[in-house]
Amino acid sequence: MQIPRAPHSWNLSPRQAVAVQQRLRGRVRLQPAPVPRYLVGLDCAFLDDQIIGVAVLWDVQRCRVVETRGARDRLRFPYVPGLLSFRELPVLLRVLRRLQMPFQGVMCDGQGIAHPRRLGLASHLGVILDMPTVGCAKSRLCGTHHEPAGARGSVAPLLDGDERIGSVVRTRDGVNPLFVSPGHRVDHASSVAWVLACGAGYRLPEPTRLADQLVGEYKRRGRFRGGVRPPVP
Repeated sequence: MQIPRAPHSWNLSPRQAVAVQQRLRGRVRLQPAPVPRYLVGLDCAFLDDQIIGVAVLWDVQRCRVVETRGARDRLRFPYVPGLLSFRELPVLLRVLRRLQMPFQGVMCDGQGIAHPRRLGLASHLGVILDMPTVGCAKSRLCGTHHEPAGARGSVAPLLDGDERIGSVVRTRDGVNPLFVSPGHRVDHASSVAWVLACGAGYRLPEPTRLADQLVGEYKRRGRFRGGVRPPVP
């Protein structure tokens, strides 16, 4: 499928990147979105002066991997909290362009609108793709919350003042919750539904958990083993 180019340069200073976030945040839309049949999970890793990105295309209905792709590139942007999308998205867009099979949504290991300027990795990517995206992070970037109940599926709102910016979701009984937020063209309830629909008994949803595993293997081996899986009859 055709992956659009970003509506801005990637050769930016941190100050210019903040200005891009402030401009693009107005394009983010929150709306109900059903759980897609084919969902891509994304993750990145770093190796010296390079960044590695992996995409896992997941069939939500059949709970199986359809396709995996990887890419690597040189790092072009410094580590600045709140600006990680400018560090990771160039290689992630390259990975998405390598996918052969179509997909209807993306789940990122990062934030959506649960971000000081409401444009985390998932929101930034969603605006570029104009596609439903969800951020699913292991840690909180901003906001306050109460602890959700201990059972899988328990949810507590993540708030910044009176504004809801995400959800704190227990994805497995008794384990630390995840911080889930809409990226673009999804709402809070849909974001939570996406994450829970992709659970397979682990803390992380399968598309991003497998992407995390594969990017670690890519980093260790120096090459990526992936491609299109044979169809299941």
